[in-house]
Amino acid sequence: MKILFIGGGNMASALIGGLLKRGVAADGLGAIDPNPDTLAHLATQFGIRTYGAVGAHLQDFDAIVLAVKPQVLKEVATALAPFVGTQVIISIAAGIRGTDLARWLGGYARIVRAMPNTPALIGMGVTGLAALPGVDEAGRALAAEVLAAVGQVVWCDAESGIDAVTAISGSGPAYVFYFIEALQQAALELGFNAEQARTLAVSTFTGAAQLAAQTDEAIGTLRERVTSKGGTTAAALASFETDQVGTAIARGALAAHRRAEEMGDEFGSA
Repeated sequence: MKILFIGGGNMASALIGGLLKRGVAADGLGAIDPNPDTLAHLATQFGIRTYGAVGAHLQDFDAIVLAVKPQVLKEVATALAPFVGTQVIISIAAGIRGTDLARWLGGYARIVRAMPNTPALIGMGVTGLAALPGVDEAGRALAAEVLAAVGQVVWCDAESGIDAVTAISGSGPAYVFYFIEALQQAALELGFNAEQARTLAVSTFTGAAQLAAQTDEAIGTLRERVTSKGGTTAAALASFETDQVGTAIARGALAAHRRAEEMGDEFGSA
C-alpha cells in the first residue's frame, strides 16, 4: 500500500502516524506541501518521502489523499489531473462534491469523499466515507483501510451523507468542547480552581462517553439511571429542558449541515 498526501497539516500527520503504527512502511508514504518547513518536519518525524510539487512521482502511489482546504482544492486538482491514472483519490476537503472534483480532474471519477474528525489526532476519530460510482470494491477497501488508521469508519449510502457526517461527527468535537467549557465554568463558579474544574469537567465527559461506548444499552437508559426523581440530576435536566438545550443542539447541527451544502455550491461552482 503506497499512499501520497497532498497537504501536510494536522490531519495528514495523524493519518501518516496511524498508518505507520499499523505497519505501513515509511517508504510507501509520501507528502506534497508548498511549505519546505512542513516537509522537513514530516520527513524528520516520520521518515516518509516528501515533494515540493505535483509531478510524475504520483504514478508510484495507489492512493492520493487530498488534505487541503476547500478553497484551494480546484487549483490542486487541476495540477493533479495530468498524473492520475489508476489511483484512488480520497478527498477530506469539507463541502466539495465528488462530481465537481471529478470535473476538475478532467473526468477522473475514482474518487472517495471522506470526513474525519479531530480525535483522529489521538487515533480515536470516526470518518464518514462515500464513493463515487467509478470506485470498485478494491478502491473502497483501500480508502477504508487508510481512514481506519485513525479510528472507526462509516460508509454513507450516498454522497449527500457526507454533509450530514460533517454536521454530526466532523463538527461534533466542537460541540463537545463547548459543553465541557460550560461545565468547567460552572465548576469555577462553585469554587473550584481552574485545574480542578478542568479535571472534573473533562473526566466526567470522558468517563460518560466511554460508558456509552462500552454498552449496547440505549443512551436514554444510561441517562435515566443517573436521574433520580426529585434529585439533583433531575433538577439540572429540568433546567436544560426549560432552556431547550437539546433542541438548540440539534438546531446547531442542522445549521452545520446547511453550511456544508452551501460550501459545496460556493466552492464547486467554479
